[in-house]
This record gives sequence, structure tokens and C-alpha cells, in this order.
Amino acid sequence: MNTNVKVAIGFSGAIVLIVIAFIVVAILQAQPPSPEAEGGPEPGLASAIRDDSHILDDAGEGAVTVVEFLDFECEACGAFYPVVEDLREEFSGQITFAIRYFPLPGHFNSKNAAIAVEAAAQQGQLEAMYTRMFETQAEWGEAQESRAPLFRQFAEELGLDLAEYDAAVADPATLERVESDFDDGVALGVASTPTFFVNDRMVQLTAFGDLREAIEAELDR
Repeated sequence: MNTNVKVAIGFSGAIVLIVIAFIVVAILQAQPPSPEAEGGPEPGLASAIRDDSHILDDAGEGAVTVVEFLDFECEACGAFYPVVEDLREEFSGQITFAIRYFPLPGHFNSKNAAIAVEAAAQQGQLEAMYTRMFETQAEWGEAQESRAPLFRQFAEELGLDLAEYDAAVADPATLERVESDFDDGVALGVASTPTFFVNDRMVQLTAFGDLREAIEAELDR
């Protein structure tokens, strides 16, 4: 391939990445700030994490705790997903990372996705379904019809017991589990996704590096 062509392709790719980054930052900046951004949880909640919260990484007692309130259909959450995965690897053994459901009402399938992930969690496949949702977000995000059949297909591909999966999806307790995370998020001042808490302090997101800085600040304490 001609060297000039290679340079042009590389330059174009860089422009695309820059544009995507600007779009995500614009989305984050457009989201309303939370009243709890400068402090910890409200007095009624001792922590951003509960005993039944889903832990993806457990670094043990004394570790920095990172909690993400997320919506699987949220484009900003999807954009942050690879950033989070890189940070989980970089700070492995130093941070405990938990996820909590916060399906936004404006997203048609966000609650369906959260229920599917919770149903998978009941069979020990939380992270596998969490990963699948974000890796396939472009295929089903913004759909205006239920994508629950697609999520069931994901469950089958992951080798889940479909009878158990179907029962969990239909069980009101599964929805209640999702909604309990959402209710806690509201009480904590969560108004948009993704919202991160680092050692129970909400992180104000204006750029991808803000989460790293918050983690590093806690590790340096």
C-alpha cells in the first residue's frame, strides 16, 4: 500500500477516535450534576455498596472500593466500559469493584438488560453477561421493542440453564433486586449513568481520566 495512503488512513482513524471522545465528554458534561457530588452517601445510607451488591473484583479489607451505577443501554456507560476494564486490570489487587443497576427510564431495554444480568448472576454468570451486554450494545441499544429474546439467546450461548433463567426473569424478586439498586442510587444522588463512587465519594466525570485520578487519590491517602 502506498505510504501516503497508509498515513491518510491512520490520520482518518485518529480523527474518528477524537470525535468519539469529544462526543462522550459532551454527553458527560451535559448530564445534570448530582447534589451529592462533593460528599459521601446521604445519612440514611451508610455506603454506596451493600452486602448483597455484585462484586466483580474483591481486593479484601482496606482496599479502595469503586462502585459503578450503570445502565447497560447507556452509550456513555458503553464508552466507559473499556476504560473500566483497563483500570480493573491496572489496579488489580488494590481495588474492590462493584456494579449496581441504574436502568434509566428513557431507555426501552435498560431494565430488560438488568433483569437478564441479574438472572445470569443467580447462576454464577454475572460477569459473563455483564461483558456480553456491553460488547453487543450497538446491536440492541436504542431499540424500541423488547430485546428480551436476544438476551435469552445470550444466556443460552453462555450455557445457562434456560429453565432456571426463564424462572428468574419472570420472578418479581429479580425485578425487585434491580429496583433496589436503582432506589439506593436515587437516595445517593445518582441522576445519570455512569456514576462512580470511590470510597463512598461520588466522582464528578468530565473526562475519562477523572475516575483514574479519584482512584489514585484514594490509594495515596
